[in-house]
Amino acid sequence: MDRGERAVDAAEPKLVEPVKTIVAGVVREVAVPALAGTPAGGSLGDLPFLNALEAPGEPVLARKERDGTWRDVTAAEFAAEVLAVAKGLIAEGLAEGDRLAIMARTTYEWTLLDFAGWAAGLVTVPIYPTSSALQARWIIHDSGAVACAVEDTVQARLISAERAHLPGLAHLWEFDTGAIGRLVKAGEHLPDAVVQARRAARTPDSYATLVYTSGTTGQPKGCTLTHGNFFAEVDNAVALLHPVFDSVSKDPASTLLFLPLSHVFGRMVAVGCMRARVKLGHAPSIKTDDLLADLAGFRPTFLLAIPYVLEKVHNTARATAERMGRASSFDRAARIAQRLGEAAVAGEAPGLALRAGRALYDPLVYRRIRAALGGRVRYILSGGSPLGRRLAAFYTGAGIEVFEGYGLTETTAAATVTPPLRPRLGTVGWPLPGTAVRIADDGEVLLRGGHVFAGYWNVSAQPAGEWLATGDIGELDADGYLTITGRKKDLIITSGGKNVAPAPLEDWLRAHPLVGQCMVIGDNRPYIAALITLEPDGLAHWRQMHKKQGVPVRELVTDAELLEELQRAVDEANQLVSRAESIRRFAVLPGEFTEERGHLTPSLKLKRGAVARDYAPEIEALYQTPRGS
Repeated sequence: MDRGERAVDAAEPKLVEPVKTIVAGVVREVAVPALAGTPAGGSLGDLPFLNALEAPGEPVLARKERDGTWRDVTAAEFAAEVLAVAKGLIAEGLAEGDRLAIMARTTYEWTLLDFAGWAAGLVTVPIYPTSSALQARWIIHDSGAVACAVEDTVQARLISAERAHLPGLAHLWEFDTGAIGRLVKAGEHLPDAVVQARRAARTPDSYATLVYTSGTTGQPKGCTLTHGNFFAEVDNAVALLHPVFDSVSKDPASTLLFLPLSHVFGRMVAVGCMRARVKLGHAPSIKTDDLLADLAGFRPTFLLAIPYVLEKVHNTARATAERMGRASSFDRAARIAQRLGEAAVAGEAPGLALRAGRALYDPLVYRRIRAALGGRVRYILSGGSPLGRRLAAFYTGAGIEVFEGYGLTETTAAATVTPPLRPRLGTVGWPLPGTAVRIADDGEVLLRGGHVFAGYWNVSAQPAGEWLATGDIGELDADGYLTITGRKKDLIITSGGKNVAPAPLEDWLRAHPLVGQCMVIGDNRPYIAALITLEPDGLAHWRQMHKKQGVPVRELVTDAELLEELQRAVDEANQLVSRAESIRRFAVLPGEFTEERGHLTPSLKLKRGAVARDYAPEIEALYQTPRGS
C-alpha cells in the first residue's frame, strides 16, 4: 500500500455535490461520492514506515520535554520507535490478533503503543483513564485482552486489584515506570523481519481496534473497527478538509490533541495526522491553566474540540472582561462577531458598520481569543455534540473557521461534516464523501459507508441491513444538510401528547457560563422542566462579582439573584421552541453530574435514568404547586 492509493490530489479543496433523493417534496436521502479510493492492501501499522520511506526528516509528532519545550519527532525516528516496541510486544508472546488494552491520558506513549500494536498485528482496546475498576474489568474481560498498558501507579493498582477476575490478562505495563523502554529491551534480539511479516499479514479487512461505547444504558459494547474503516474515514476527511490538513498558510499544519484517545473522535484525528503527515502533539491535562500553557507552547494551526471546551474559552474571556469592568464591551464584540460569522457563512460581504466593528474589536477581543488557543489556530473541528449556531458564528466572526461534524463510534467518528467554503450554521453539514444519509419514516438518521463498523464484539444480535440505525433523530434540508434534533430514546412525550426533543434546550443552556449540566424532563408530565447544575468556574466568578464568596452552594441554589440570571438563560432557550415545548420550571442542584457518581459517561453524555433515579424528589417537587401560587 502506498500513499498514492488515496486516488486524490489534495492541492485544493474537493467539493462534490451531494446526490439527493426527494420524496413528496422532502429530501429523504443524501449521498456524496467518495474522494478517496479503497486501499487494496495494508493496514494502519504501515503508516509510520511509509512516512519514513517517503519523508524521513519530516516532523510527524512533537514531544513535550521536562523544561516545557517541544521537540519534533521525525518520520524516521517515529518509525524506528514503532519497530522497536512492536518487536518487544512480539517478544513478550503476543500473537497476531491478540487484544492489547491501553488505559492512559492523551500522551505520546499512547500513540506510539497504538501504532506498535498494529505493526505487531494486534488489536488495540482503549479504556478511558477515568474508568472505574468495574468498567475497566468489563472491557478487559469482554475483549479478552491478554495485555494492558496503563499510564501511572494509580491505574496500575486499579487493574491489579481486578486481576483475580481476569485470568486471561498475562501482562500489565506502566508507562511511568519505564514500560516502553523495557519492551524495547525485550525485543532487541528479534530481527526486523518478524514485524514485517506481521504487517504483511494484515489487510484492510483485519480488525484494528475494539472501541467500547459509552454505555448510557447497560454494559458498553465493543465496536469492531477495521483498518479499512479508518482508511475510508481519514482519507476522505483529509481530501475534503484540504485547508485543515494541508495548510494554506506559511505555518505547516499541526494540531495539539487534548481529547481522549480512548474516544474514537480523538483517535481518528491521530490516525489522520499520521496519514497526512501533520505534526501531532499530545496534551494530557485539560485543566484550564495546563491546557492554555500547552497551546501557547505548541501553537497549533487547527484544533479538535468538543463544544464544552469552546464554551469554556468563550466564557473565560467574558469573565476576564467582566473583572476588568469591560463586560458590556465584550458583549458588543461578541454580537458583532456573531453577525460577522453569519455574514461570512451566507457569503455576504460585511457592511461598513460591521467592518468598523471588526477593526475595533479584533485587537481588543478576537485576537485574544485566538491567542488563548495558541495564536495560530485557523480551524476548529468540532464534534461530540452540537456546537450551536451562536457559538459557531462567534468563532467564525473572530477569525477561526469551524467545521462541525456528526458521527458515532460505529462510524469511526465523522459521518457528516461541514463542507469547506459551504458552511451552514446550525447543521452538521453534508455526508462525508463516500457516505449516504437517509431519514427513516420516524425521523431516525440512517447511515451507510465504508467507515461503518464491522459489528459488535461478543454480541449475538447485530445491526441488520445495509443501513446503520443511529438512534438519533434528524432532518435534511433542501440542500442536503443534516440537522440533529435529538435522540430517539430521549424524546419526551408530555401527558398532553407533545413530542419534545430535549437536546436543543440542553445545548443552549450548557453554553451559559453558570450552567455545568442540564437535563430536560417531562415524560408523561403536564409540562417541561429541567434540572440544572452549576459550573464551578462560572459560579466562582459570579460569586466574586456579586460579593457572595462565603455563601455555601446549598444556599446559593435558592439565591434570588442567581435564580434570576438562570431564568433569563431559560427564557432565551425557550425562544428556540414552541410554548408547549418550553421549560416552565427548573431546579438548581447543589452538586454536579459526574462520571464518578454514575451520572455521566466518560464522554460526558448524560445517563438520564441514573439522574432521574437519584434526583426523584427534586423532580417530583417541580410538578407540585408552583412557587408563589
